[in-house]
Amino acid sequence: MAEFLGSERRTHYCGELREENIGQEVCVMGWVKKQRDLGSLVFIDLRDRTGIVQLAFDENSDKTVFDRARGVGSEYVLSARGTVRERSSKNPDIPTGNIEIFVSSLRVLGESAVPPFEITDDCKTSEDIRLKYRYLDLRRPKLQQNIIFRSKVAKAVRDHLYSEGFIELETPMLIKSTPEGARDYLVPSRIHKGSFYALPQSPQLYKQLSMVAGFDKYFQLARCFRDEDLRADRQPEFTQIDMEMSFVDTDDVLAMGERLVKHVFKECLGVEINEPIPRYTYKECMERFGSDKPDMRFGMEITDISAAVKGCGFPVFENALAEGGSVRCINLKGQAEKLSRKDIDKLGEYAKGCGAAGLAWVKRGETDSGSFLKHMSEEYLEKMYKAADCEKGDVILILADGDSARLLLQLGQLRVEAANRLDIPREGYKFLWVVEMPFFEYDRESGEWLAMHHPFTSPLDECVDYLETDKASVRAKAYDLVLNGIELSSGSIRITDPGLQAKIFRLLGLSDEEANVKFGYLLEAFKYGAPPHGGMAIGLDRLVMQMLGAPSLRDVVEFPKVQNAKELMTDCPAEVPEKALDELGISIKK
Repeated sequence: MAEFLGSERRTHYCGELREENIGQEVCVMGWVKKQRDLGSLVFIDLRDRTGIVQLAFDENSDKTVFDRARGVGSEYVLSARGTVRERSSKNPDIPTGNIEIFVSSLRVLGESAVPPFEITDDCKTSEDIRLKYRYLDLRRPKLQQNIIFRSKVAKAVRDHLYSEGFIELETPMLIKSTPEGARDYLVPSRIHKGSFYALPQSPQLYKQLSMVAGFDKYFQLARCFRDEDLRADRQPEFTQIDMEMSFVDTDDVLAMGERLVKHVFKECLGVEINEPIPRYTYKECMERFGSDKPDMRFGMEITDISAAVKGCGFPVFENALAEGGSVRCINLKGQAEKLSRKDIDKLGEYAKGCGAAGLAWVKRGETDSGSFLKHMSEEYLEKMYKAADCEKGDVILILADGDSARLLLQLGQLRVEAANRLDIPREGYKFLWVVEMPFFEYDRESGEWLAMHHPFTSPLDECVDYLETDKASVRAKAYDLVLNGIELSSGSIRITDPGLQAKIFRLLGLSDEEANVKFGYLLEAFKYGAPPHGGMAIGLDRLVMQMLGAPSLRDVVEFPKVQNAKELMTDCPAEVPEKALDELGISIKK
C-alpha cells in the first residue's frame, strides 16, 4: 500500500550525493529503476531527474524495512531515509557510484503496475507505444535531460534579452484569422455564432503594434500554431523566441541576434560562437549550395561549367544552354574509389526523383569513365575538368536544365544526399545569415507573384522603383538565420509607410477594401506615428534540437504530435458531444 508523505521531507536529490556526504543522514525520493534481492542483501537503484543512487539493506536493517525493500517493484515511488556510506563494490559508470545509502526508513509513496516497456535510454519499443505512454517515456534519462536542457536554454534567452533592455509582453492567443501561408487553426465563438477566432501562426501584427505603442524592445517565448504537414523539424504547435525592436536597421537586428545565440551557446553548452556570423545573399546561397538554408559543415559547392561546355556537341548540355539555362556540377573530391558505378546510378535515380531529367557523371582515375565521354572531345573535357577543379580521384555529378533556378534546387538536394551516402563528416555549429531575400516568388500554378515572406516586409530602398515593373528583381530587407542546414529564424525590417503598405497589398492581389477588412487596424495605427522597426523569431524547439544533435523535434518537446498531427497519449483531436456543437451553432459536414 502507498503511504502518505507525512512529515518526511527530501534533503537531497538522488544524483547529488558524493563521497563528501559520507556519514550524513539523508532523505531521497524517486522511482525504482531496479531492485536486486540477493537473499541476505537487497539493493535498490532509486532514480530521479538528477540521476541514480543505490539504496542498501542487509541483516542489520530493521526487519520491517528489509521486508518492505524485498516487496517493491520497478517504478514504485519511494521515500528512503538513511546514512550515506562508502560502497564496497563501486560503479564508475555513474556519478554516485562510490557511495550508497544504508536505509533506516523506507516508505512506498506510490505503487506501479508493470510498465509497458523498460524505462531505459536504449529502449527498443516502437515510438508509437512510447508516445502513447509519454509520461513513462519522459522518465528515460536522455529524454528527461533534453527537456531540462530546453528549460535551461529558455532561461538563458530570457536572461540575455532582459540584460539588453527588452520587455517581455504577452500577445493574444485568440486572434483574427489572417493566414500567412499555412492554414490557421480556427476556434469557433459561442457568443458570436458563425464567427471564428484563429490561433496565432506568429504574433507578427501585435508585436508591430507594440512598437507603435512605444515599447521599443519586445520579446516573448510565443506559442504558435500552423495547420500544415509535419516533418522531423516541424510540429503543428511550437515555441518561438519572438523579438521586435524600434529605431533599427538590418545590421542592428542581426547584431542583436548574434549576441543572443553567442550567449545561449556559451551559457548552455560552453561553446564559443565566433562573431560576426558570415552573411550570404540569397542569390549567392542558391548559386553555391542550391539551397537558402545550406549546411556549411562540408564543401561540395555547385560550380557553373556552362561556359566550358558551350559548343561541346553533347545534346543534353547544348539543349539546356539553348533554352537559356545552364550546366552545373558538384565535385566529390577524392571519392572515385569509394563510389561504385552502382552508387552513382543510385544518385542518378535520386536526382530524377528531385525532378532532374538525368544525371551526367565523370569518374577520374588512371582511365576516366563517365556517362557521356564519347560525346565530347579531349579539348572540351579538359576545359570542363579545369572549370570543375576535377583531378584524378574525383567524381563530378552534372545536371543540365533550361531553367537554372530549378537546376540549382535539384543540385542542392543532390549535394546533401551525396554527402549523406558518403558519410561526409559534419561537426560543430556552422551559422550563417541569408540576406537580401527575394521580395516576391512566382507561383507557376496560379501565374501570380506572391509575397515570399509576410506582406509587412520592407523592400530594399533601391528596389522600390521595381515593385510594379520588375518583380523578379525586387529584394527584401529580410534575413534568415541558418544553423547546420536548418532555418532557425526569419525576420525583416517592416514597412511603416501606410502608402507603401497599401501598395504592397494591391500588388499581392488585395483590393483596398480587402486589405482594410484584414489589416485595417494596422494601417490605421501607422497613421499615428509608427517608428521604423524590425525583428526576428528564432524557433526554440529547432534551436534546442540542433544544440543537442537530436534527430527530431519529438526529442525536445514534452508532449509532441506525430505525422498525422495526432497526440497519441490523449488520442486527440477527438470528436465532441453534439450538445457542444449545438452551443456553437456548428454542424459537421460528413
